[in-house]
Amino acid sequence: MPIGVELWLFAVALGTSMLGGVLGMASGIFIVPVLTMFGRIDIHTAVGASLVSVIACSCGSAAPFLKERLTNIRLAILLETATTSGALCGVFLAGLVPTQYLYLLFVLILLLSAQQMLVRRKDPDGSSSVQRLPLGMTLMYGAGMISALLGIGSGVLKIPAMDTALRLPIKVSSATSNFMIGVTATASAAAYFARGEIVTSVAAPIALGSVVGAVLGARILINVPAQRLRLMFIGILVLLAAQMLLAAFGINLFGPKS
Repeated sequence: MPIGVELWLFAVALGTSMLGGVLGMASGIFIVPVLTMFGRIDIHTAVGASLVSVIACSCGSAAPFLKERLTNIRLAILLETATTSGALCGVFLAGLVPTQYLYLLFVLILLLSAQQMLVRRKDPDGSSSVQRLPLGMTLMYGAGMISALLGIGSGVLKIPAMDTALRLPIKVSSATSNFMIGVTATASAAAYFARGEIVTSVAAPIALGSVVGAVLGARILINVPAQRLRLMFIGILVLLAAQMLLAAFGINLFGPKS
């Protein structure tokens, strides 16, 4: 592969992983559209590379978040069981529910999540105790199911769930989500690798760029004011809701999603 293409892949991974690291979201929701639309890379190869990117992001940001005691590992493992169960249910339901209805449901959920995050403007004062766990587990189940039905990363739903239901500080929600998406992506990446859809020449520079981007994103998250981080995430939720609304009517401005 030409060195220019490798540098471009590295730069794409660096930028998208930095943004994903700051927000605690899977970088695939950004990186797959860029690779397919501008890099003309096959969607399966792009998704395989994206999964590698997500794993690299999760690993790269783990140390800074753990050092700052932002990641709640025990909670992440517990919530991941609900998310995984929901994803398995979503796999079985795939094809039974019309895609247009799923998109419209997702739009409603994103807008409600944005509204709830906007209402809850202040984090607890230094507290990361977990509240309303049954509600949080239910929302995580729903996040996993919708993620599987729509083929997107569930980080965009996990963070609002932790923020509004569990009453966690926004930085703790983002750091814990980063940990969880790495666990989920590892299982998916194994399947893509077995099918030969992880192309080394594409995945290698993306993995390297993702690690660097994740470390930078983690540093930004640690230092950025919680209120500004919350507003950034609300903005992303509104943009994704607009994209999903267009997709419900067959209009896709940003390409396939992962």
